[in-house]
Amino acid sequence: MHGIIRRYEGIDQARIDELTKKVGESYLPRVSKLDGFRGYYLIETNDGVMSSISFFDTMAQADESTRLSATWVRDEKLDTVIPNPPKVTGGEVILNKVVEKELVHA
Repeated sequence: MHGIIRRYEGIDQARIDELTKKVGESYLPRVSKLDGFRGYYLIETNDGVMSSISFFDTMAQADESTRLSATWVRDEKLDTVIPNPPKVTGGEVILNKVVEKELVHA
């Protein structure tokens, strides 16, 4: 399994709820249809930074999710909400443990 982390800085904090809703309604359905999709998490740090972590079977599939993400931001016209390109890092997951509970945004 491979993971990709995208760190977005300079997020418009007044539009976090709007962004989170759009991710859930339009990005997540798209990314979850990619071959090899294993999981997705979105993390807010309350200081204009959000990070996403995605898991795929191969690194090529994980890289495809980054291309999809960039296209989605452009298509949804979110450049004022997400003004900076993400810092992206990824690699092979070498250790993991998962508890089978789904986190639901409240």
